[in-house]
Amino acid sequence: MNAAETMPLNVLGNPLQECGCDPMTGWFRDGSCRTDAADLGRHSVCCVVNEQFLSYSKAQGNDLTTPMPAYDFPGLKPGDHWCVCAARWLEAYQDGMAPPVRLEACEDSALAIIPLELLQDHAAAA
Repeated sequence: MNAAETMPLNVLGNPLQECGCDPMTGWFRDGSCRTDAADLGRHSVCCVVNEQFLSYSKAQGNDLTTPMPAYDFPGLKPGDHWCVCAARWLEAYQDGMAPPVRLEACEDSALAIIPLELLQDHAAAA
């Protein structure tokens, strides 16, 4: 990010914190759930993935557990932190499968799709 760009904010209105680097996550693969106009999926929700969500995501056609070496993707396991598309998280919420989120690492753009109260209700334990 260069000096001309503004610091991204989280859903609480504070500077966006890192989501996770092991494995490296984010639209920019920099550990942050910051996005830009090219990110049509809006990968802005920092989740602590669990078995329930990983199984749900796979059933929806997005297998996050199988390694894909061509994309330097090791596959996720429960407990990993991962930037999830806002619409996918909301869909998982509506189906009772939403994983916990790290509010301080969710970009504020997620609020265009997900009400803050839903995210707060699923906040991961600190």
